Amino acid sequence: MEYEVMHKPANHRFEVEYEGYIAYLEYRIKGNTIDITHTFVPHPIEGRGIAAVLVDAALQYSKEKYLRVIPTCSYVAAYMKRKNLL
Repeated sequence: MEYEVMHKPANHRFEVEYEGYIAYLEYRIKGNTIDITHTFVPHPIEGRGIAAVLVDAALQYSKEKYLRVIPTCSYVAAYMKRKNLL
């Protein structure tokens, strides 16, 4: 399934709305780094790959903006390790 990811720079987050729920990834940018601090997927829509889609969107954004990623969020750190990105 494909999900539409919305980037909300004013709120420092990426969001996916699905079945009336909002999943999100929060970040902070400082200088040439993006610190991905938190991901959240509501329980009723867990297990559908939404968190991975959010992380992919944030990583793509960081690549486009030449930002070094700091994966403070444990999910993001594990995801990047699985994908050999750390």
